[in-house]
Amino acid sequence: MIIAFFGDVVGDPGVQGLVGAVPHVRRTHNPDLLIANAENSAAGDTRMGGIDESGLAEMEKIGIQFFTTGNHVWENLDGIGQLDKDNIVRPANYPGDAPGVGMALVPGTDGRVAVINVQGRAAMLALDCPFRTVDRLLDSMPSSVKIIVVDMHASTTGETLAIGWYLDGRVSLVLGTHTHVPTRDERVLTKGTGYVTDVGMCGAYDSILGFDKNGVIEKFLKMRPVQRVLASDDIRTDYIVADIDESTGKARQIIHEQFAVK
Repeated sequence: MIIAFFGDVVGDPGVQGLVGAVPHVRRTHNPDLLIANAENSAAGDTRMGGIDESGLAEMEKIGIQFFTTGNHVWENLDGIGQLDKDNIVRPANYPGDAPGVGMALVPGTDGRVAVINVQGRAAMLALDCPFRTVDRLLDSMPSSVKIIVVDMHASTTGETLAIGWYLDGRVSLVLGTHTHVPTRDERVLTKGTGYVTDVGMCGAYDSILGFDKNGVIEKFLKMRPVQRVLASDDIRTDYIVADIDESTGKARQIIHEQFAVK
């Protein structure tokens, strides 16, 4: 099975980057499954993050089949109801009454593919342990599942590397998200898990993490909240493509690519 996974989609520019990139990925790799991290994909020039119905629908229209998220998914209150959809997950280690689910079987895969989303704790909220959360989810995994994708939404490279090695041989892919900076250290670990510390982002690269540079710099200078505005120039799309053995769930290959919208 060929899986394409797109990094954090940042607002309308990120969605439009996907519109350009997905046909290219289809022509080049013929993927069986397309997944994107959508936690920042809500429309609006000044939105801090979150999801909304229109953004998810536009991504589904171009062929994205499943969505992961992260800590910013809660920041558009109007979009939280979208977590009831059967093709989206939020970090599984949030408190038990949080909307949505942290693990789901991917629709249309006959129960063979599962996606798990967890959030790191280093330099982030003090949630439940992501390592033990994945352990619990793997213990409850249906026997039909052969391919397991884990989105580790984390701030530090060390924590993401640690969970990658911790899960090596037990899941098909561990893909880091959240920093918006592609680490390009993709590899297949010793026991067969495809790994990358951070996939990167879909959005404007003439920016700071997808947002206008001046506003972000002003925040660092003043150390006070400022209004952030989405950037819109030099749109690029970061993604990985992984080849997974359907009988064993092991990764044969994982590569990173970046598509620039002309």
